Amino acid sequence: MMMEWSDLKVFLAVARAGTLGGAARLTGQTQPTMGRRLRALEAALGQRLFQRGSAGFVLTEEGLAMRAHAERIEEETLAIERRMAGAQAGLGGLLRLSSSDWFGLHVLAPICAAFMKQHPDVTIELLTDARLLSAARREADLLFRITPFREPEVVQRRFMALDYGLYVSNRQRAALPRRGRGLRLLTMDSAFEELPDVAWLKNSFPEGRVVFGSNSREAQARLCAAGAGVAVLPDALARALPGLRRVERPQDPPGREVWVGYHEDLRYSARLRAFLEFALARVGEDG
Repeated sequence: MMMEWSDLKVFLAVARAGTLGGAARLTGQTQPTMGRRLRALEAALGQRLFQRGSAGFVLTEEGLAMRAHAERIEEETLAIERRMAGAQAGLGGLLRLSSSDWFGLHVLAPICAAFMKQHPDVTIELLTDARLLSAARREADLLFRITPFREPEVVQRRFMALDYGLYVSNRQRAALPRRGRGLRLLTMDSAFEELPDVAWLKNSFPEGRVVFGSNSREAQARLCAAGAGVAVLPDALARALPGLRRVERPQDPPGREVWVGYHEDLRYSARLRAFLEFALARVGEDG
């Protein structure tokens, strides 16, 4: 037979109270209901679990054996209930994040460090990959992108705005040539030529020459700080690195928005919700 936890609760209540009336008070059910359910359980098992007498309900040998097993099941069930009830107070488990390299290092890593101080039982994996990892295949739990998600099963929201600026090495004090004659441009590689900030840089300095392209924003930033040329960089990245100076322009480069998404099956994950709320509060404070 297939027993349910509710059957075992009835059995344990009778074993502990010794009477149907006492068991009914323990479980919040009526005495007739307790008697009916106990008889059904014994009939299904084909065993007498109690001896009925003037002293009340006394466990048989079969009942004693069953009580030991039932109490172990009860202990594990209560442990699960406690864990779920206390999930917000004591979070634990693995949370896998995905983002671009510089964003993971300079925006998410400090947030992760602060979050783990509050929730030391949470383990975080931060995956910085040029590939767009999949929420559907559970390659990551929380994914951060600069474009909205197209997958229908992904729950998404705007995470933060990214402002961009034009940067040079802080050792460079000369004014930039108006049309960029002789200027060395550091930008994204050819696969990203259509990005708004790439187009802005080339249009702003049509006589400049692209001397370095990379899909790594941090690589661009470090070459810029070393004096290799000018670059359009996210302000959040440039502030985190030494040696850069922002050049004020009549019109700043176009900014971007960061979107965060997760698979709809994870909408009730306590650690995911807690991290997302924490991260949103942190970028709100910084912004």
